[in-house]
Amino acid sequence: MSTTLLLLADGRFPAGGHAHSGGLEAAVTAGRVRDLGDLDAFLRGRLATVGLVSAAFAAAACAGGDIHTLEAGLDARTLSPALRKASRAQGRALLRAGRTLWTLPTAERELHHPVALGVVAAAAGLTPAEAALTAAYGTVTGPASAAVRLLGLDPYATHALVARLAPDCDAVAARAATVDDLPACSAPLLDIGAETHATWEVRLFAS
Repeated sequence: MSTTLLLLADGRFPAGGHAHSGGLEAAVTAGRVRDLGDLDAFLRGRLATVGLVSAAFAAAACAGGDIHTLEAGLDARTLSPALRKASRAQGRALLRAGRTLWTLPTAERELHHPVALGVVAAAAGLTPAEAALTAAYGTVTGPASAAVRLLGLDPYATHALVARLAPDCDAVAARAATVDDLPACSAPLLDIGAETHATWEVRLFAS
């Protein structure tokens, strides 16, 4: 594993990921996630749906896929306007950070986060498989970190949960990097939760 991959996957990388809970804040408020067991189910579901789609699009963008086609494909797969907005906000922040470190092959300033991740990963010299792994990893680590703040969970137990998910992340990334057709997995509760969350006047996270 390259140091560059670790840098891009690091939650401290200044791309704004700390401001997003990946739908967890809405799930916690709705009572669907209350403890470590619930978080485990939430992360596994998110990885199998959002994670697979994000990883596949990141890999495709890293491999040189047409940016506009990938953008249209993600728009079609992201039914929630709130989630589209959040994805583009994260993508915009990632592109800004990426440009300070590497020379990006596109002048685009706003892309969906998985597409932006693929573009930045390619500029950093990573492979499509590594871009997919970074995307899959971020799918679980972002909400896991948010869970410590939202639920007051033991950070050691939370990271142990993430460690147990490592083989699943690897499997999702490997599948995403080799698919012929980009996946279109859905997570309706995340869509509904995102729309509800967007109406709140007070919230800890942007999504």
